[in-house]
Amino acid sequence: TRAAVRAPTRNASGIVRLETDDPRMSKIVIHNDTVYTSGQTAADAGDCVKLQTQACLDKVDALLEAAGTSKSRALSATIWLKDIGRDFAAMNEVWNGWVDPEDKPVRATVESPMARPSILVEIQVFAATGD
Repeated sequence: TRAAVRAPTRNASGIVRLETDDPRMSKIVIHNDTVYTSGQTAADAGDCVKLQTQACLDKVDALLEAAGTSKSRALSATIWLKDIGRDFAAMNEVWNGWVDPEDKPVRATVESPMARPSILVEIQVFAATGD
């Protein structure tokens, strides 16, 4: 189950932080009409990069919706893969089905060690606000 969502916090410089229950980070930060999401992982989706990628993108969709925007306003995406040689094509297959073909963000994909061995992919998206 999902943790309760706290009310947004806004500081004097206009920075809004959403989903701040994690003691280490906010899941969403909004500043100057830009939505920043934390990196999303989904090791609980299984040991298949396609399943993990779809679950990560579902989480990104939920975060963007909570911030009042959507993937059609995505500006940038960063994707980290545990094994880019093995998983790049499979991840791209899922990504291509998710990304708005009329409003594609810039994207970087790199290979990286992950925080836990079961994590195969992590995805972070920045988007324009829905205003």
